[in-house]
Parts: sequence; structure tokens; C-alpha cells
Amino acid sequence: MTTTDIRNMVSRYQEEMIRLRRDFHQHPELGFQEKRTAGVIAEYLRTVGVSIQEGIGKTGVIGLLSGKLPGKTLLLRADMDALPIQEQTGAAYASVHENIMHACGHDGHMAILLGTARTLSELRNAFTGTVKFVFQPAEENLGGAREMIRDGVLENPRVDGAFGLHIINQIPVGMIAYRSGAIMAAMDSFMIRIKGKGGHSAMPEGGIDAIAIAAQVALTIQGLIQKELSPLTPLIVNVGSFHGGTAANVIAETVELTGTVRCLDEQVRKSIPGRMERILRGITTSMRGDFELEYSSGYPPTFNDVRMTELVRLLALEVAGADSVFEVPPTMASEDMSFYLQQVPGSYFYVGGGNADRGYCEPHHNARFDFDERALEIGATMLTSIALSYLNSTK
Repeated sequence: MTTTDIRNMVSRYQEEMIRLRRDFHQHPELGFQEKRTAGVIAEYLRTVGVSIQEGIGKTGVIGLLSGKLPGKTLLLRADMDALPIQEQTGAAYASVHENIMHACGHDGHMAILLGTARTLSELRNAFTGTVKFVFQPAEENLGGAREMIRDGVLENPRVDGAFGLHIINQIPVGMIAYRSGAIMAAMDSFMIRIKGKGGHSAMPEGGIDAIAIAAQVALTIQGLIQKELSPLTPLIVNVGSFHGGTAANVIAETVELTGTVRCLDEQVRKSIPGRMERILRGITTSMRGDFELEYSSGYPPTFNDVRMTELVRLLALEVAGADSVFEVPPTMASEDMSFYLQQVPGSYFYVGGGNADRGYCEPHHNARFDFDERALEIGATMLTSIALSYLNSTK
């Protein structure tokens, strides 16, 4: 079966995918609260002959579809959660919930995977092995993938490979982007509490100014850590909040800083807490203060397997054409698809959703984000083609 044949099959469900996407968009739910969303997904999977497991990773849904003979198991993943944003698109299918919006394309991802499930259900005699359709909650900073893995999503049957996609408006609709190796960054967070000694601002010798120490810390950790590494090492250390002090004439006793660290290299990532602690100790000691550091590991880098990414590239060429497929540079944004790809080989790629002529040009997490729905057909064609090719391959 050619990719043209597959796309012709998928195209029959384009209107259905649009309907599903708009329903999800109109009824968004935040991470680990996706109960209605999960119910719609489960019911749809039942109707197309896919067996389901519910409540995986709290609100996640797994669909299982077996082919004509036993074989490998492939995981295809879509994220389900929305964001706490008040929608401003003005679309007829805009969110009915105040301050909750699908502003990252997850509504499209779910519709794509449901369209893929329906297509593959019709083609179950055309492949060997099993497809796991994973509808995952809480991608937005809550680590829903980690919860699904804890609940056994990679077992029974054991997953051999994993693929996922993301609709993005930085790429015009009709285009597909891929990358081997690290495609998205790790995301960690930190909280630093600077400890000084309160006092009267007119008598600074009696106090230890936590604000002065914290200001030095904020400026130093955002630059000095990078100075210790190769200038070719992608790394971001950002202080995002700075809270301290109670009055203009009082020397602040404590200040709290919070921030994020993003990098593409796992070894660099592991070195950051030690580097940060050494810098903090040096500054606070020299300025007579003290500190506490709480460093939390978040999402690891999203790392694409070379062989799996080559499969994506070759099929993308067939689906979109040579002029519409390209290798994308890595981004410092993060994605919890990374947890699956730590465990099994796979690849995560981008499907274009942008169309400036129709106003689909806003970035993710923007209150006016929307995308060209022709991306649904392209995404489902890609996932269906990947499943058939991977599962029928002897490698």
C-alpha cells in the first residue's frame, strides 16, 4: 500500500477529524482533569473496533489494536491537556470554559490519532503486531507521560518503538520537519532562598542585605555558568521571579528567586546543580549571607533515534514531497514525549499548521492560537504510514 493510498483513506475522515478537533477545542480541560476528553476518546475508539484501557496515568486512555499476526508493538502518542489561557480567537468553536484553552494544538493531536486509529482499524489485516494509541494527560509541565509509564503504558505488551508529532505554526501547512538526536531541550527548575539579616536601612552595618546578594546571584548564575562551558553548548539559565523585602526603609532578610534551566545535553544538565551551588556559596559567603537551593529535575531532552527518524524522513518525502520536508534545528522548548523516548527508540516530528493568509500565524500558548486544519489529514497520513512501515519491517 502506497502513501497515496493511505492518504486517500485518511481523507475520507478529514471532516470527522475536524469535528472531533473542534469539539475538543470547545471543551478544553487542564492537566489531570481531562475526564470529558477521555470519555469522548474512549467512546470513539470503541466504535471503530479498538479495545481500550482507561484511567492510565490518572486520566489517560490507551487503545490497543492487533494486526493479522503477532509482532512488534508500536506506541503512537497524543497529548490531551489544555492551558489556563482566556481564548481570543473569535472562532465559532472557541472554548466555552473561562480561562481554559487549547492553545498548543493538543486538540489537533488527539483528532489526528483518532483518525489514525480508525484508518488502521480498517487495515488490521495489512500489518503484523500491535499498535498502542496513547492519549496522554498533563503534558504541560505536569509530566503526564511519567505517570502513564508508572502505570505500565510501556508494558503488556512491551513497546518496541514510539512516535509522536506536534502541529506548529512556524511551519506552513503542508510541510513536515524532522531531526535526529536532540530536537527539544530538557527543562529543570530551581528555587533559591537568599538569607541575610534584617535591619534599618539607615544603619546598614547592622544588617545583611539579602536583596543585594540576590541581585548579584541573579546576574551571575545567568551568565557565569555559560562561561564555564563551550560557547557552542546550547544552555539557558533564566531567573523568572524575584521576591523579597517588605518596606523601603527595611533591609530585607530573605529573598526568593525561581527560574528554569534548559539544555540539550544530558551530561551538561546533570552538572548544573553543582555549578549553581558553587556559585551561590561563593557569592553568599563573600557578602556574609547564606542560601538554600532547591533544584527539581523536570523533562529530559527529547532525543530522536537515528533509524526511527530516517523512517520519518523517508515517509515524509512521500507524503509531502521533497520541497516540503526539511531538517529542523533544535528548540529550547521542552516536551514530555521525552520520557517515552528515554525508554524505547522512536522519533518526534513537526507538522506544519501555519497559514498567514488565513490568520494562522500565532505561536503556541498565545490566546489567538489556531491552525490550518489541513494539518490533520497530513498528520494522520504520517502516523498511519509510520505504523504500517514499522510494524511490517523485519528490522
